Amino acid sequence: MNKSKKYQFHYSLTGNKNQPLILLLHGFTGDSQDFNSVIFLLSQSYCCLAVDLPGHGQTRVIGDESCYNMSNTAQALIHLLDDLQIDKCLLLGYSMGGRLALYMTLHFPDRFEKVVLESASPGLKTEKDRSHRRQADSQTAQNLENSNIKDFILNWYDRPLFKSLKKSPKFEKLIESRLANNPLELAKSLRNMGTGHQPSLWEKLAQNQIPILLLAGEDDDKFQRINAEIASLCPAATLKIIPNAGHNIHFENIDDFASVVRQFYD
Repeated sequence: MNKSKKYQFHYSLTGNKNQPLILLLHGFTGDSQDFNSVIFLLSQSYCCLAVDLPGHGQTRVIGDESCYNMSNTAQALIHLLDDLQIDKCLLLGYSMGGRLALYMTLHFPDRFEKVVLESASPGLKTEKDRSHRRQADSQTAQNLENSNIKDFILNWYDRPLFKSLKKSPKFEKLIESRLANNPLELAKSLRNMGTGHQPSLWEKLAQNQIPILLLAGEDDDKFQRINAEIASLCPAATLKIIPNAGHNIHFENIDDFASVVRQFYD
């Protein structure tokens, strides 16, 4: 079966196709609708292509579990851009989608003009760390398959990473939107696209020449540290800390998020 035919991507295309196009990649447990508020603020100046990643939303994978991994997903998204006759575009990824966006930037540099990475990382540096993380992800995936989806989602967002997110008045609405996902599909995503399974991208950062804007929330110490290190290794990358936000910046501080993204792309 043709690789590109193994995926039936669900996506939204918003805005004037003659404007610069942004490909938006969401985080784990999310879907393309996560960016609705961002798209609302950006679609007058940009055409926005938001995609449900494998294992999420309404995208369907017809192939085996290897279709959920980073390299195959990245290649499939390039095929999607080809099908839509998009030769070159802007790129924005959040968390898991940010890790994927960085992979695509480094492996398909001729396809992207500028890249925004929100709360993203280049993966884990050592095989030992990756092995430990794979075991943890495998256990989490098993829990996901065997538990109530709502219990899992509430548990997922109970981690320190999302402490500030839980204070948002819109948090309940966010949780509600996550429940539309299929737990068996999410488990496949976690097993194959989790941080432990992705190849380390740290060694490739220095060679990148595409302008990258790294965003981290002021309440997200972990990703501030990770992104400060990315910026020190990658001359084309600039780090900006967004106030009044933790890990999910575009949800917690949409106005500042949209403003810095627009400024960078312009």
